[in-house]
Amino acid sequence: MPEYDSEPTLYDGLEIPSWLYALPQVWLVVPLILHEKLLGFIVLARSRSRIKLNWEVSDVLKTAGGQAASYLAQLEAAKALLVARQFESFNRMPAFLVHDLKNLVSLNSLLLSNADKHKHEPAFQEDMIETIAQSVEKMKRLLLELQGGYTLEPPAAVQLHGPVQQAVAAKSGLEPAPSLEVRESAMRVVAHAARLERIVGHLIQNAIEATPADGQVTVQLLRQNNSAIIAITDTGCGMSEQFVRSKLFEPFESTKPTGMGIGTYEAREYAGELGGEIKVESQEGRGTVVRIVLPLYGGTPVPETNIEEVDKRQ
Repeated sequence: MPEYDSEPTLYDGLEIPSWLYALPQVWLVVPLILHEKLLGFIVLARSRSRIKLNWEVSDVLKTAGGQAASYLAQLEAAKALLVARQFESFNRMPAFLVHDLKNLVSLNSLLLSNADKHKHEPAFQEDMIETIAQSVEKMKRLLLELQGGYTLEPPAAVQLHGPVQQAVAAKSGLEPAPSLEVRESAMRVVAHAARLERIVGHLIQNAIEATPADGQVTVQLLRQNNSAIIAITDTGCGMSEQFVRSKLFEPFESTKPTGMGIGTYEAREYAGELGGEIKVESQEGRGTVVRIVLPLYGGTPVPETNIEEVDKRQ
């Protein structure tokens, strides 16, 4: 600042803002430049000791300014990446919501199609009321997600049997109705119970839609060493090896005419978040086995379960 005041021609075209003049102790203004881009500047007060501004001091200030500029650039890049991820998450949300709505529509459409035939049966009336109640709760959650007001509680240790049983029960009105076989009930995993039920329900729905009404869909709970396994077996149309390898887990890829290809993608992503994985074996014309493999919470190694039995077709 003193140099500018005494020799303004050295800074031709530079205009000093009034607020800078209002600071009485201003001595130096150090620009923060990275890759020829000005990211900011640092204002230094006059030193308490006498310092002669020579080329050494100038080089030190340039180096310090460049270092500070790199930190600012890194901070801005991190903020931009966070915003980009938030936009990506927001843009993906409608696809997942539409997928859930499609499943709810299918479930309620089935109720309506069976209402004329079974509406006077007390058991059907009870199932209908329970199904509608579940649909209302899920639609409320979807509305909260759209409004940005739905937040999950932190993951916790949950009994795996509960969410799986609820997912099977929610699909019991479909044909073929899925059956549940529990070979190991006392298994806990760290997860969100509601979200775990949701992805298991997606995979059961896929199995039902791929299987004729006289076929079978079986859900098994198994244990293998320190892993819990949810095996979903169907006797449906199956998939080609190429489709399983290259397209099954890709969003918006589906073998079903009305499918969206979202459920399997979301299931794999969530299983990965939990430290697990999804394994798929399928043969065209024979059916499919989908295994959700999740790490057990506080589990101890046990003799390996023979899971080849789930590959057997009825």
